[in-house]
Amino acid sequence: MRKSLVVTALASALALGLGGAGMAADKGEFTASSKETVVETTKGSLIGGLEDGVYSYLGVPYAKAKRFMPAEEPDAWTGLRPALTYGENCFIPRMPKVAGDELFNPHRYLPMSEACQFLNIWTPGIKDKKKRPVMVWLHGGGFTNGSGIELTSYDGHNLSKQGDVVVVTLNHRLNVLGFLDLSAYGDKYRNSGNASVTDLVAALKWVHQNIAAFGGDPDNVTIFGQSGGGMKVRTLMGTAEAKGLFQKAIVQSGSYMSPVTDQTSSRKVAELTLANLGIKPEEIDKLADVSYDQLLAASDKALKDPAAQGAKDARYAPVLDGSYIPENPVGDKWTDQARDIPLMVGNTLNEFQTVIVNKMGDLVADNRLGWSEDKAKAKLKERFGEKGDAVGKAFLAAYPDKKLADAFFIDLRFRPGAIRDLDLKAKQGGAPVYSYMFTYESPVLDRVAMAWHCAELPYVFANAGLVKTATGGGKEALKLSREMSEAWVNFARTGKPAAKGLPQWPAYTTEKPATMVFDVKPRVAVDLDRKLIQAAGAL
Repeated sequence: MRKSLVVTALASALALGLGGAGMAADKGEFTASSKETVVETTKGSLIGGLEDGVYSYLGVPYAKAKRFMPAEEPDAWTGLRPALTYGENCFIPRMPKVAGDELFNPHRYLPMSEACQFLNIWTPGIKDKKKRPVMVWLHGGGFTNGSGIELTSYDGHNLSKQGDVVVVTLNHRLNVLGFLDLSAYGDKYRNSGNASVTDLVAALKWVHQNIAAFGGDPDNVTIFGQSGGGMKVRTLMGTAEAKGLFQKAIVQSGSYMSPVTDQTSSRKVAELTLANLGIKPEEIDKLADVSYDQLLAASDKALKDPAAQGAKDARYAPVLDGSYIPENPVGDKWTDQARDIPLMVGNTLNEFQTVIVNKMGDLVADNRLGWSEDKAKAKLKERFGEKGDAVGKAFLAAYPDKKLADAFFIDLRFRPGAIRDLDLKAKQGGAPVYSYMFTYESPVLDRVAMAWHCAELPYVFANAGLVKTATGGGKEALKLSREMSEAWVNFARTGKPAAKGLPQWPAYTTEKPATMVFDVKPRVAVDLDRKLIQAAGAL
């Protein structure tokens, strides 16, 4: 067997995840060599890839776990382990039913398994003795779906290269595999409701132990995540086992609801799941042999069963059990554990209000850019009733560069929680908190999608040129991509977001709640949209 392999980075190879999977253009030769791309970890040697000045190590095992059990260290291996393709994703219950979402949020789906504890690394250097900031990405999809490579936007190649940082993405257990709380059935299962969180902690421990070999600084780790990934970030801010494993945190569109559920609810779901499977409490160990599909069906039914109405918060989510997660990470306040962690929190202007794929045709046909003022006022009354006029005025005061018709599409589900999280962190004191709002509108389909949920991701990952169907790939998009990715990188590097082309970005404080607004012309606003959200009755 040859010790060195050099192949041209053809599209077919990229589709398999080789060194910068899914890149829009050929970046030259791809190298995987025992002389050039080998890294030693605590469990064995990895042979990765090198392309366009960035090393990639894909499908790296960071843990192992039996069903419902906490994550453990992975097995060691001998010889050179190839790290050239992505590892299996966790089983997910629902694949997308509408292909139209691929236009704005192109996906990648690969084989799935319960043994899904794999991570991916992109780094500009492995033997140069540099200590680069480490950015660990926690994917979206709630606590139910998704993976570390699900969206093409998650590709870490460009962010690593342009920011001179080490980027890590990862898979972990989800849905019933990650959150079925069997703690009522014996100490063996005491952490089953947080099995997914033990995966996240195990990944951060792996990073702490190994990332120096990949050119990263184990004492300068930033966790960042969007949507469900943002809720995972909030969860880890209050998870005792995660203390000290990261130094900074970013929550992107992740403040929609509490990051944790109560144990009364989680145990009720488990009780009903067992009943749906016909398994008695004393037969609890039989769950290990139930197929995933049967287990998921029984658990999903338990979440919806009328008998579960006694559970006030029946859902797949980390469990506030008083031990592994001792208190709500951000309940009436942020936990003391979060005090010294610099934090960034933000949203997109429209979140789920616009990208509802089964209505996209209607939005294209009736593009709000063509609405008259009278029609805009009528639409505001349609959505907000007698509050319509006040919402319109408050919207234009908050976003003077927008039009009245845009007010119809504001998000009222995610933003109120973000304002609450920001206020609580500012009130807590300690490390600073920064606020942002993403309002840029892609020119694709005549700006019909506006600033949708996930819209900021290509810009954060320096991938505006990679997913052109989402961004358009024009000068404006590429400029914003450089500014946002640089701001994220500088936050990871120093705890303060800043970038060439952006105005000075002050911290969000009780006295001066400043927010960076990302658009064609980024700006800073003080108390950006509180009055707007209040006018709509959502705060």
